[in-house]
Amino acid sequence: MIESHFTHIFSIILLLEFQLLESSYHDYTDALSKSILFFEGQRSGYLPQDQRITWRGNSGLGDGWMVNTSLTGGYYDAVDNVKFGFPMAFTTTMLAWSVIEFGENMPASELRNALLAIKWATDYLLKTVSQPNRIFVQVGDPNIDHNCWERSEDMDTARTVYTVDAPNPASDVAGETAAALAASSIAFRSSDPGYAETLLQTSKRVFNFADSYRGAYSDNSNIRDGVCPFYCNFDGYQDELLWGVAWLRRASQDDSYLNYLQNNGKTLGADENINEFGWDNKHAGLNVLISKEVLEWSMYSLQSYKASADSFMCTLIPNSSSSHVEFTPGGLIYRPGGSNLQHATTISFLLLVYANYIERFSQTINCSSITVSPTMLRETAKRQVDYILGDNPKGLSYMVGYSNYYPQRIHHRGSSLPSIKDHPEFIGCKDGSIYFNSSNPNLNVLVGAVVGGPGEDDAYEDDRVDFRKSEPTTYINAPFVGVLAYFVGTSS
Repeated sequence: MIESHFTHIFSIILLLEFQLLESSYHDYTDALSKSILFFEGQRSGYLPQDQRITWRGNSGLGDGWMVNTSLTGGYYDAVDNVKFGFPMAFTTTMLAWSVIEFGENMPASELRNALLAIKWATDYLLKTVSQPNRIFVQVGDPNIDHNCWERSEDMDTARTVYTVDAPNPASDVAGETAAALAASSIAFRSSDPGYAETLLQTSKRVFNFADSYRGAYSDNSNIRDGVCPFYCNFDGYQDELLWGVAWLRRASQDDSYLNYLQNNGKTLGADENINEFGWDNKHAGLNVLISKEVLEWSMYSLQSYKASADSFMCTLIPNSSSSHVEFTPGGLIYRPGGSNLQHATTISFLLLVYANYIERFSQTINCSSITVSPTMLRETAKRQVDYILGDNPKGLSYMVGYSNYYPQRIHHRGSSLPSIKDHPEFIGCKDGSIYFNSSNPNLNVLVGAVVGGPGEDDAYEDDRVDFRKSEPTTYINAPFVGVLAYFVGTSS
């Protein structure tokens, strides 16, 4: 009888352990596929015949007509129907970096899809810089657009083109565009060398514009009301100049860019160590990127960049004495503001990239009280990834379409409104409000969209109106593509 009792207890323990293992298992390959698919739901322009998110249709086909330039294509950054060049360029850089670092982990079909996602953006970015000393930084009046809840296929709001001409400055958006084109040239080097060369040469020209006329694009009075407060430059343009140069150096191996990094690091604030990385602040990513150069070639003149990268990593390790990052009770990296998962995905990406860099050279990081290994960096990133995919207090996947339990009421117009395929009749600017205010689930599933995410208490209400939590963006997903690709490689 006693033996039977212990057998029963042992069986329960085994069952609990199995359930625990099952709950923490994630199909990273499936998540990767979905994270790339999301970008097809954000496309602007003429959609190709192999478009997989079929509830979308053509949109923005007249973009650029008022400046006699074709500006069709590109991505809508989030819920709206505006094409913001600054975050789109950052999205492109991160997609390209994802392929550069982790593309070899992707199944061949997904690597192809990732390159197509990059090219949808770079084809558009090339159009925005097609004229010397001019950059088209945005298409669409956001102040008018944001008063509507309207499908992109039905757009009848002003498609204003916001332009910066020399000598007016646009160092931030031009610098990020240069970075995007240079990084993408590396991603395409083996599959399409001709296109890669076009991207690289254009990147050089765009960077010269960014560097010659220094300043923030949002300081231009003729466009400020259109780009602010949406994608103003809040953290200065200097990081984008260094970021653009760092990518040009990596893409070209030209020593002139190395000299630029050596000579301008201090004056452009390379030693700033801000605990974030995103569309407006590139310092952490810049330092990680340049650290590869330091490690590979013992570039001691660039050692300060690596020291800053080390310092940044120390702030992310919870038991480090220099830890400055806030975590939710459930373990998610948290920064006040909104769209919090943009921080979790970008920081996870940097953790994994840096872990690979230092492991390759058998290095660790000295965080005063502890020594941090590549494994510790990867474990920190994995906790973020698994949280996003469902290992959190709510048991909710914050990626739409992944698992059986994910947000149903995301803050996204095309997803919430009837598809133009099912409802071809025009839905006007204000006519979509009944769908916005509805408590029903969205009519179309935007597969792969990662929403803004929970608050500092891990709470998430699945409320379309609460855009800070329920709105997906391209720059949340872009680094997550690389993160998931890394774990595809380790899990296989």
